[in-house]
Amino acid sequence: METTSYIALVHYPVKNKTGDTIVSAVTNLDLHDMARLACTYQLAGFYVITPLEEQQEFVRELVAHWREGSGGVLNPWRKMAFELIRIAPDLETVRRQIATRHQAAPAVYATTAAAMPGQISWKTARQKIKEKNTLFLFGTAYGFCPELLEKTDGILRPIMADNEYNHLSVRSAVSITLDRLLGDDNKGD
Repeated sequence: METTSYIALVHYPVKNKTGDTIVSAVTNLDLHDMARLACTYQLAGFYVITPLEEQQEFVRELVAHWREGSGGVLNPWRKMAFELIRIAPDLETVRRQIATRHQAAPAVYATTAAAMPGQISWKTARQKIKEKNTLFLFGTAYGFCPELLEKTDGILRPIMADNEYNHLSVRSAVSITLDRLLGDDNKGD
């Protein structure tokens, strides 16, 4: 069975620095870079999850500029990447859309910068991708709220360097994660 993967950038429910549940703002730069990553690694889609209608409208306008507007004419490569962007108000909607498309619900894995018990290894995640369609969640602000993590099939180990500093941008974390999971580690040998 051929499987496919998706990514989602989650803006709710996430935490602020004091641990309160918030909706974080969608940013133009995240959309550009993550769409390009989704296209590079041949993902089936990139979901932007936000319940706020004004943030959804911002994404729709930006996507339209690159899909139908002058942006796509000037930069066909960017247009191709922006074709992968989807907007959803919540995780459940994303699950339903993917399940409808593939006649089966995807396995959902969260990413986090924090080490916690029971996280799955990169090797295990690479194997899971081969077994079932997958959706990888990336958080914004100060990370996911516990209630979202409880709705996943697992949480990946964090990306760690050999020091205590661990504050990657979400765009950098997505790049590293996708390369570890889907990259060809034999290139350049």
